[in-house]
Amino acid sequence: MTYLKERALDFRARRAAYKIGLMAVKSCKRDSDENQGGYTLIDLSRNLPVAGSRYDLTAEDVIAYCAD
Repeated sequence: MTYLKERALDFRARRAAYKIGLMAVKSCKRDSDENQGGYTLIDLSRNLPVAGSRYDLTAEDVIAYCAD
């Protein structure tokens, strides 16, 4: 995947999460079993993770989660 396509998918995931009151946070790097290098979804009102607490979601997973 090219850098521009990956970046566009990243923005789509973040926008989809924001529209339903969540924040999509991407890990900087994969450094352990607890950090898989993907995304986690944070509930903005409670500041708690609602999905992907191990940073194990892809951008496509975030978009699908927010569409439901």
